[in-house]
Amino acid sequence: MKVIKAYFLLSIYVITILSCSDDDSNPIIATPLNKSGVIENYANMVYKNYQDAQTDAENLKTAIDAFVTTPTDANFTVAKTAWKTARESYGTTEAFRFANGPIDIDDNAPEGLLNSWPLDENYIDYVDGAANSGIINDLITNPIISKSVLEGLNTQGGDANVSVGYHAIEFLLWGQDLTAPSTMQAGLRPYTDFVDGGTAANQGRRRDYLAACADLLIDHLQLMLDEWKPSGNYRTTFLAENPDTVLKNILGAIATLSKSELAGERMFVAYTNQNQEDEHSCFSDNTHRDIRLNLQGIANVYRGSYSTISGVSLEEIITATNPTLGAQITAALVLAETSVEATATPFDYAITDAGQRPQVANAVTELQTLGDKFVEGGIALGINITIQ
Repeated sequence: MKVIKAYFLLSIYVITILSCSDDDSNPIIATPLNKSGVIENYANMVYKNYQDAQTDAENLKTAIDAFVTTPTDANFTVAKTAWKTARESYGTTEAFRFANGPIDIDDNAPEGLLNSWPLDENYIDYVDGAANSGIINDLITNPIISKSVLEGLNTQGGDANVSVGYHAIEFLLWGQDLTAPSTMQAGLRPYTDFVDGGTAANQGRRRDYLAACADLLIDHLQLMLDEWKPSGNYRTTFLAENPDTVLKNILGAIATLSKSELAGERMFVAYTNQNQEDEHSCFSDNTHRDIRLNLQGIANVYRGSYSTISGVSLEEIITATNPTLGAQITAALVLAETSVEATATPFDYAITDAGQRPQVANAVTELQTLGDKFVEGGIALGINITIQ
């Protein structure tokens, strides 16, 4: 249906054939493509997606606050479920990265405080064979657990020294995943790690740490809402910028996420090493959702549709410019979606089981092909895109 739609839009957006003489010398004159429509629709999608991520993060904070106040097994389960729900809305926002935007424009941008990985878990808390490791168990160096302290400790001494964000919360909720992938189990941290007099040490500091991370998640997502809201500083600049520059950033972002980040860093590295430590969400065994959501975010941007937001899309203007190429990109996106969906879950099982590994390799290939096709789409629009 997408291809049929695209060919129909060809008659609307692209060409007006002028027949003013009997010969064939009259050119096919292209009407201006609605680039500004694509850009405005993209801004609307970004804002809506971050709104949803903020709402889900607030629900996660509510669940975590309830658990740290009353650390029962039932409340622990609710908090873990809320974390997985929060990942659903945040996962599609990854398509807004690599676009020279406020999420990761420089070292002061909040991406590193929201979704940094891989995470060296013994920077935060005890791990197998090291009962006293981590910020939580170091009362001398870090006598106070607070939002400002934890934010200041993020990536201090190394990129893997991640102290805050979704994956820090994930580790606190699930603990290390020490089971074999074939068992299809996530981390098995007991809720009693947070109960005074329960398992592990420093249970109160662990509760404080978890609550502070939840608060910081809200703070850092709010920064994105402030930038992308109507009349927000970045959104105002974004909509006023040269359309070709903006489209270059948007297309380059989804090309980079597809070929370099998702296919490469998030899938092929783990596939090659066959190591669950290289997974995006290795503690909760939620990596399969990360992968699917990241690709869904790419599809949202290309098709110009997210939740209640829909409008002029990259798919439409590229197909209007070059129908053959447009059909190829649409087909490549569908094939990537089918290939990713065919990978086994959880992801640590998919990368270690001999019978499942070929599906992962195939998905990597299709994502790489899709990234290259986005580059071709940019060329069709007169835009040169470089995959980061």
